[in-house]
Amino acid sequence: MRQARPRKWLRPVLKPLRPAFREVLAMSLFVNLLALAAPVFVLQVYDRVVFFAGLTTLQGLVIGMAIALLFDFVLRQARSRMLQRVALRIDVEVGRKLFDKLFALPLRALESKPSAYWQALFRDIEVVRNVFSGASAILLTDLPFALVFVSFIFVIALPIAWLLIIVLPLFLLLAWRSAAVLGPASAEERNAGFARDALVAEMIAGRATAKALALGDSLRPAWEDRHAETIERALTRGGRADSYVNLGTMLTVFTTVLLTSVGALAIIDQRLSIGALIATNMLAGRIISPFQQLVSMWRNYATARQAIARLGEMFAADEDRRDSEIELDRPQGDLRLENVSFRYAEDAAPVIEGVKLHIKPGGLHAVVGPNGSGKTTLLKLINGLYPPTTGRALLDGADIAQFTRKELARWIGYAPQEAFLFAGSIRDNIAKGRPEATDQEIMTAAAAAGLHQHVIDLPDGYATEVGEAGMRLSGGLRQRIVIARALIGRPPILLLDEPSANLDRQAEEALAKTLSTLARDHTIIMVSHSPVLLSVCNNVLALDKGKVVMAGPADEVLLRLFPGRVLEPVREGGQA
Repeated sequence: MRQARPRKWLRPVLKPLRPAFREVLAMSLFVNLLALAAPVFVLQVYDRVVFFAGLTTLQGLVIGMAIALLFDFVLRQARSRMLQRVALRIDVEVGRKLFDKLFALPLRALESKPSAYWQALFRDIEVVRNVFSGASAILLTDLPFALVFVSFIFVIALPIAWLLIIVLPLFLLLAWRSAAVLGPASAEERNAGFARDALVAEMIAGRATAKALALGDSLRPAWEDRHAETIERALTRGGRADSYVNLGTMLTVFTTVLLTSVGALAIIDQRLSIGALIATNMLAGRIISPFQQLVSMWRNYATARQAIARLGEMFAADEDRRDSEIELDRPQGDLRLENVSFRYAEDAAPVIEGVKLHIKPGGLHAVVGPNGSGKTTLLKLINGLYPPTTGRALLDGADIAQFTRKELARWIGYAPQEAFLFAGSIRDNIAKGRPEATDQEIMTAAAAAGLHQHVIDLPDGYATEVGEAGMRLSGGLRQRIVIARALIGRPPILLLDEPSANLDRQAEEALAKTLSTLARDHTIIMVSHSPVLLSVCNNVLALDKGKVVMAGPADEVLLRLFPGRVLEPVREGGQA
């Protein structure tokens, strides 16, 4: 089954290109037929011009050869342009298909592998493109025409033609053996390189921490081990590849020596002419060259097969729902969890266990609990990012599993704890989920998140570039932009994970006031331990080890959770 998957996804990509491949094959036929011109020219010069002083014949042969070379150039250029168009089509189709599939995969699938793995898949597109449109493709189109040259040798040099019938299978055996050896070696080299690249990506992502803590000495051993492993695998693969290439070169020279020696005996016996022997050697080189290249280029084919297999596994993976089973207008925001449990693996302990929850439309609801109690996982279950292992999550009475990711993203605004921004301007980041949003909508969302006043104080305002992952901005500004991004489009439900993590006291109070206003017509669920935000909540849900240990009105739950501690409400002026 694993081998059938690559063909399944690749066929629809290659099917529209069949006419182009047929044209390339036809061009290759004429290119290879024109390749007979040079041996025929040499044969005629030695056998007719030299011995008979046929200057007129030489003149005609030279003119004919010039015309053949011109046609050969034109055909090769046309074939190259055709293959470039094929490469472009493959690049566009596979790239678009991979991009769509990547965003259709469930979050758990994306989290199961490091970012370097997904980046490597996009590099696999280039590998697939090259094998169907580059030198590898030309080699495959030229190989079948070796039979044409062998047949021609049987016509002009029958006494030595049988030698090629013996030698060519040796090249095929060498190519087959090199494929069997170099395929696993190339896979080991790639895996070692992938492990090294994953470490490099991790170090770069945490470069600020690594620099601040001077982690160079502690990270160096891991880097050196993975780098050494990559070099060792590359040397092993390179040594084996060189051995087979050198064997192919030796076999090529041996073929020339064999043909010349046997041909000399045939000339002495007057069964062969000198011109025929020279032409045969030229043709033999033309025949053997693709087979010798096959030995040296087999790594490209092995790498392409592995890339096709990896992409095939990717395209065969389960994905999020693309079409919803029912149509639902803007939901009211009624949320219900029915005995929901979730675990990351079948043999792992549950992160969420048996949660039953009903949140009516509107209101501000907090989720509290110690670290590792499952708060963030609970938000992702409500958002449909994680499918429950058991139980179900309902939105306005409908199972959210029936809706597409686009619909849920439109109805449920989500601000994760990690305030990640995309390269671009502040405006671009706020409108990332709704590129068609107007300036007024963007400013309204920014004002609701307490961001607008800070942005207009910047020299470039909303056009301010945030830098890589928002590194040019403070943590507080990044947090506000993420909240504004969740508010764009006014979704009826807001999920906020530690929204005040990077905010100061004054900003917390402003956010609390904003959330209190939004809660009048939004269902807001937030993970927070901020006394300022908890003081304005309507209800509180307490988790511990994935289970609900307490739930109810905020005043009652907080009094039991924090006995003797009074949470002062936020006043209209923004001060507690």
